[in-house]
Amino acid sequence: MDLFRVLNLDELSHGLAGLSMFPYFDTAHYTVSVMALREQPGALEVARRSPFACWFSSMLYCFGGGILSGLMMAEAPIAPLSNSINVLMASVIWYLVFYCPQDMVYSCTALFPVRLVLTGMKEVTRTWKVLGGVAEAHSKYKDGLLVMIAIGWAKGAGGGLISNFEQLVRGVWKPETNELLKMTYPTKITLIGAVLFALQQTQYLAIQKHHLMLLYTVFTVVNKTSMTLTGSSSSPFAPIESVVHRTFFAGPSPSFTSEIKTSVVKKGTGESLNRAAVPETSKAPGSSSMTAAHNRGKGSPKKDKVQSESTETESCKKSD
Repeated sequence: MDLFRVLNLDELSHGLAGLSMFPYFDTAHYTVSVMALREQPGALEVARRSPFACWFSSMLYCFGGGILSGLMMAEAPIAPLSNSINVLMASVIWYLVFYCPQDMVYSCTALFPVRLVLTGMKEVTRTWKVLGGVAEAHSKYKDGLLVMIAIGWAKGAGGGLISNFEQLVRGVWKPETNELLKMTYPTKITLIGAVLFALQQTQYLAIQKHHLMLLYTVFTVVNKTSMTLTGSSSSPFAPIESVVHRTFFAGPSPSFTSEIKTSVVKKGTGESLNRAAVPETSKAPGSSSMTAAHNRGKGSPKKDKVQSESTETESCKKSD
């Protein structure tokens, strides 16, 4: 793009595209991921009770994106763990964060300036993960735009997407925390990146790859840094999401639905009452009086017999 040349950003974008994530950025990613696990409720108790479960949860935090994308691509889910150096590095960081004497490592990394730098470095790795997932899917599915988006999203935010499975490892079951039900900021920003890189890969977005990498990386780092500085956990896309949701996905209001249900119930009740009243009113007027007169005029056989016997007795007495 000419704008990048004018602003002297073309060389910067090329330099960023050729930047290696190992070892510094990977170390920042593992550190922030393990710290996020430690700050989960009950994580320290699990670390004391079952170190292996704690280590396995840490590996899911660190390599969850590669594991999930491997499953979706019908590959071995343990392939991300085949890099012994990365696994060893993540394991050392896990041990130091959870079991370092005097808790020195966690206390140092939890300092605000250190955490701020580590968080920004972790956001840089997000770009490479999303781009790697999109490129991997594009190598097998040339025209599979949705596949590219899905694999890029899974590789960049896999740790959050498999959070329910990771919680099960620690003996916790919270289905309401599913990322698909309530997405967090990292999941949303990763999905946006997957869409952008997939469009660029299929040439629907007219921008060079290294330029898009620079724009996306700066955007994610600046947003995450500002959220950390202000202590805000709300997504910067919340106003746009609210407008889109109210416009396209709100559906009928609950009051309108309740009014419809009430009217239907009242209508059904009125019809049933009318049906029940029809047999009572359909009788002809005076029919009840005629029936009573008929019953009065018609005596019972037993009573007639008694009256006839008494009459005969009286006649016999008179004759005597």
